Amino acid sequence: MIKFIQKLNRLYQSLVLDHRLLVIICFICVIALLGYMAREFKIDASSESLLIENDKDLRYARQVGDRFGVNDFLLISFAPKKGDLLSDKNLDVLKRLRDELVQLEQVESAMTILDVPLLQSPPLSYEDLSKNIPSLTTPAVDKKLARNELQQSPFYRELLVSKDMRFTALILNLKLDPIQSELIKKRNTFLDKKAQGRLSDQETIEYEKLVRKIRNRQTELNVIQHQNIKAVRAIMDNYRAEAELFLGGISMIADDMISFIKNDLRVFGLGVFFLLFVMLGFIFKSLRWIMLPMMCCFLSVVAMMGILSAFGWEVTVISSNFISLQLIITLAIVVHLVVRYREFQKNEPDASQRTLVEKTVRSKFIPCLYAALTTIAGFGSLLLCDIKPVIHFGWMMSAGILVSLGLTFILFPSVKMFLKKPAMPSDPVFLKFSFPGFLARFTEANGRAILIITVVVSVFTVMGINHLEVENSFIDYFKQSTEIYKGMEVIDRNLGGTTPLDIIVRFDAVEEEEEDEFFDEDELLLTPQGPQSDENLNKYWFFEHRMETVEQVHDYLNALPETGKVLSLGTILKIGRSMNKGRTLDSLDMAVLYEKLPDDYKQMILAPFVSFENNEARFSIRIKDSFKSLKRNALLKRIKYDLVHKLNLEPEDVRLAGTMVLYNNMLQSLFASQIKTLGFVACALMIMFLVLFRSVKVAFIAIFPNLLSAGFVLAVMGWMNIPLDMMTITIAAISIGIAVDDTIHYIYRFREEIKTDGDYYRAMHRSHASIGNAMYYTSVIIIIGFSILALSNFWPTIYFGLFTGMAMFVALVAALTLLPQLIVLLKPFGPRKL
Repeated sequence: MIKFIQKLNRLYQSLVLDHRLLVIICFICVIALLGYMAREFKIDASSESLLIENDKDLRYARQVGDRFGVNDFLLISFAPKKGDLLSDKNLDVLKRLRDELVQLEQVESAMTILDVPLLQSPPLSYEDLSKNIPSLTTPAVDKKLARNELQQSPFYRELLVSKDMRFTALILNLKLDPIQSELIKKRNTFLDKKAQGRLSDQETIEYEKLVRKIRNRQTELNVIQHQNIKAVRAIMDNYRAEAELFLGGISMIADDMISFIKNDLRVFGLGVFFLLFVMLGFIFKSLRWIMLPMMCCFLSVVAMMGILSAFGWEVTVISSNFISLQLIITLAIVVHLVVRYREFQKNEPDASQRTLVEKTVRSKFIPCLYAALTTIAGFGSLLLCDIKPVIHFGWMMSAGILVSLGLTFILFPSVKMFLKKPAMPSDPVFLKFSFPGFLARFTEANGRAILIITVVVSVFTVMGINHLEVENSFIDYFKQSTEIYKGMEVIDRNLGGTTPLDIIVRFDAVEEEEEDEFFDEDELLLTPQGPQSDENLNKYWFFEHRMETVEQVHDYLNALPETGKVLSLGTILKIGRSMNKGRTLDSLDMAVLYEKLPDDYKQMILAPFVSFENNEARFSIRIKDSFKSLKRNALLKRIKYDLVHKLNLEPEDVRLAGTMVLYNNMLQSLFASQIKTLGFVACALMIMFLVLFRSVKVAFIAIFPNLLSAGFVLAVMGWMNIPLDMMTITIAAISIGIAVDDTIHYIYRFREEIKTDGDYYRAMHRSHASIGNAMYYTSVIIIIGFSILALSNFWPTIYFGLFTGMAMFVALVAALTLLPQLIVLLKPFGPRKL
């Protein structure tokens, strides 16, 4: 093994140092190719990208969409700036806005207060339902009665108008993509076979091709969706002088998240680069020590973007921080090389450039390789998730770490060999007070205090982690000053809520005797024209026990403080009761109502809530995303429990579906893969430390500061009530990755220093004065560089900047206090020499 490593070392030196021009030329060609491929780099924040592929609820949600005709939608809140909402002028503005919007290619239909039937303005009888039902556009409609109906109607209140009649909604139903729907159906067929172990080799190839087609089509749909939302906003802009307008809907949120992420990558990416540039100049005071690290950082990011594009992996909201992490990892490697080179130059001023470069690379490659491998293990928990973008993020980071390592150890020595040896290095001005030196003295003088503080911090960490919650509140991703936050808040509070949730209740088929009570056999089978159609039979679906159950479920859901608008057959029953002079509708009344209702109104107010073929009733709910005490997972469990145990429904007859269920499943999967597998990651790191250092004591010493650093960051989130969601869940893996880097470098250097005199405290001071400075430089540069992210309007970006900085600082302090104290206490490298 040693001979093999020596051969690799000679080959490496021959290529990188002796044939550096050839290496640089080849390097430029590879980077140019990857840079060209990086043009296809994409960001995908669609809901499809965040769902669990084999999630049964996902497939059921699609079945519900097909069965009840549920489409994705956009919602526009409309509040006139002058006059009454129902004034002719404002209704004309609303009409012109609606007419423009329905002309858009991706808009299938629109529903506004201008389009819905008015049954109480004046009151209509059942016989009147078969005639032309009035609406707000009907000349003879009574506006005063219409106002009262819109404000009091169980269907329209908080769906199309706010309680105070200040806001109204335009609901734009978006077209489904038949191509994508068909591709997903084919994929589900393959997934069924795969789950049963019946997928042949040929079908596996076809399945992989199909997955690529779905991904490519989703990319096209993301572009179409963005253009559609852009067009909707352009039309809205033409009416902002006459009305206050806000756009809402899950599609809009996903599209805006992409825009925020792209904007942050562009604006703050440049800001981070600038601050890193300034900090490198401030610390090293040399153009070469600015340009070379920044070149390595920039080219490593370009290389990874090209690699991701080559594999067709899109960056999602979960993996959107990979570029920043790539910068951190690359910069840490380069700074360690720079500091080590300067140490050798200071200690051996007469050494040649080749000697300095060769000794630098030789001394730092093994610890950097160890750090890279253990950091990859730290991100290993991401690979245990069920969500492909999370798995891809794990592979992205693993590949990115290796790219950074390989690129830096090729580019740094090759470029340095082209440059003359620099002037003798001098310490930065701020190092006249050496922070690593201070921590070394503090550790030597206060070893017992450090252990006591560690115990206290450990208790703080355990208690804080127990306060962690898993939540996904879209509105909390944005600052209150942003347009999207204001719009979501208006819609949430006035127009029925944000996040869709469906409750499906299945009824047993009626017994033959029960049918006889409703109608006789001749009525069922025959009409004057012959056998009855399915459409005629549908009117006999409304048995009284079904309607009673529907109303009970509807009233229960409507009474929950977390729910906004609830729509169901129960809504129709309440409207029918008002038409029936307050008398509850029986089965015959509903049959008459169904028969008299025009087909277009059946499609609008009945078809989305009843599946006659499947004996199912759908309850459409919008959850108030801004409800402060909302606990999504607990709410879903409570609804299921109450429907079964309080309303006496059978468990198999109740299903929850919709966006809220799917995102909750995603969050729970993320939580399980990240938090619950921290033990697995700890074991994996322990094994790697054992392999690397071949000492149980050293492995134990190395693992504890890592887990404490990662746990401390999570504990702070818990104490600050910052929930774990799809954006912050990866902080645990990031924290471990950062802490591992410091630990490996320090232990490796300490092991070298202890050989000098066997004195643990002197070895500690020397380690702090050497590798401690490199760790300090890296931490200061990154903490200050990423502090600019706090200026973002997107809270996940802010959290990433702040918690990355915190992880860097905690890892640095732990590595320069707790880690050396444990080494001194346990003496893993043998007893102290006298």
